[in-house]
Amino acid sequence: MRHLLVFVLIGIISGCSTGGEDLKPFTSDGCSSFPNGTRAENTLWLSCCEQHDLAYWQGGTYQQRLDADNELKACVAGVGKPEVAMLMLAGVRVGGSPFWPTKFRWGYGWSYFKPYGELSASEQAQVKKLLPLKP
Repeated sequence: MRHLLVFVLIGIISGCSTGGEDLKPFTSDGCSSFPNGTRAENTLWLSCCEQHDLAYWQGGTYQQRLDADNELKACVAGVGKPEVAMLMLAGVRVGGSPFWPTKFRWGYGWSYFKPYGELSASEQAQVKKLLPLKP
């Protein structure tokens, strides 16, 4: 618990003097440390994870994160894997907090600690500018 507190404090201190211009271009690692599909269909739910990554990249409020996580669950269940969907939901709820110093945390597109909260107008403009084009 003490180590978590140290990480959080370092993140807060390092993020205090940094502005919204620090949004990095969108990247996705698929389903992070989870398979992108089954053995037979190895990308079965990959598009679900990529859409989830888009929400996590930009960050936002706690409710937006909860909505993104529930959308991931619904998407994976929608491809016929409700048990996998529940497992994935548990994983992202535990591992996706903005307080973890990971490359897949909520708000990972920002180069500094970004706690839950509404994005400012400047931050929203950065997100809009860097959103990937849809094919």
